[in-house]
Amino acid sequence: MNEQTAQLLLSCGVELREPASIEIAPEVDLDAIAPGAVLHAGSRIRGAKTSIGPKSEIGAEAPATLVDCRLGRGVKLKGGYFEDAVFLDGAAMGSCAHVRAGTLLEEKSGFAHACGLKQTVALPFAEGGSVINFCDALLAGGTGPKDHSEIGSGFIHFNFTPLADKATASMFGDVCHGVFLRSRKIFLGGQGGVAGPVRVAYGTVLAAGTMLRSDVPEPDHLVSPPPAPAGDRAYTPGCRHVARKVAACLAYIGEIHALDTWYAFARRPLFAADRWGKACFDGARSQLATILKERVKRLDEFAKKLGPVPARDERSAAEKDAFLASWSEKKAALEKAVAAPSEAGAEDREAFLAVWQGLEGSYLERIAALDEAAIARGIRWLSAVADTCR
Repeated sequence: MNEQTAQLLLSCGVELREPASIEIAPEVDLDAIAPGAVLHAGSRIRGAKTSIGPKSEIGAEAPATLVDCRLGRGVKLKGGYFEDAVFLDGAAMGSCAHVRAGTLLEEKSGFAHACGLKQTVALPFAEGGSVINFCDALLAGGTGPKDHSEIGSGFIHFNFTPLADKATASMFGDVCHGVFLRSRKIFLGGQGGVAGPVRVAYGTVLAAGTMLRSDVPEPDHLVSPPPAPAGDRAYTPGCRHVARKVAACLAYIGEIHALDTWYAFARRPLFAADRWGKACFDGARSQLATILKERVKRLDEFAKKLGPVPARDERSAAEKDAFLASWSEKKAALEKAVAAPSEAGAEDREAFLAVWQGLEGSYLERIAALDEAAIARGIRWLSAVADTCR
């Protein structure tokens, strides 16, 4: 960073630790780096869309590269590589992180060191330990900073199949209930994993060191799946459990569509106070649009890769044929549905918003102040939106 740029940022109240070691690319809007932001030695700030909110801190533990990221207030990205991601107020990542497009960490959520995220959504307060790969997944659950969903260290969400497809996004909790911060927390034990796509109910505890390969539909269960059976047997990649996989993909798309609609109608006014809030709002909507496009694309690729089914497996053959017969029409309907916030559940939406707009305080304070009647309206509204994609 040249001396002129350094002096300009310092005069605006940005803290620069070892300015000579910090890189600010020419396309970065310097006004988008807020007073009170802290850039440590080795920070590389790139991308015309990058916006760093007040009191956010970059590179406290190791060099950090930001490319087209939007940060709210008090975000801490301690080291690693971050591209085309959004971090709302108080979100955090430890050093050695690798975070890519489609990632949205909401208020006070975060992961410790050496974690990889892509197409990842974490609702408020959700946390992950260290050495985690959690791509193509949504994590919700819990009620606050001392009661939140958590992923143990060494956990992996396996999102790539022998069919070489990624129609594998998994949902831990959901959006329609999760945004209201009244749900039971989910705990995914360390040194474990999930073979996506799965749907996991609130209150689930996955025992450490285990591998989950199926849904957990009932809440409040301790799950310790048996190991995969040993043996050598005939296998055709991608042709089993087609109906379950498609249903999981459509449910995921529906929940992300509901979250985008939630932002459009409920969250928009709360981001309007300053340019960093507006940047986060635009960035969040952009991430959700990216996720929706990716999930439809991956399901389409899955349809194209489905091969012949062994004659002995009549059920799989029927599921495959039913999916392929309806997919072209369903794909077109999905693309149309997710192109804009949904008008589904409008009556419940307006009743909910009448209460919501009368509340004061931050987003989390307003969520905490909602009464049960308003929450019930909100859940019905968002569920109606999600159901348009199933």
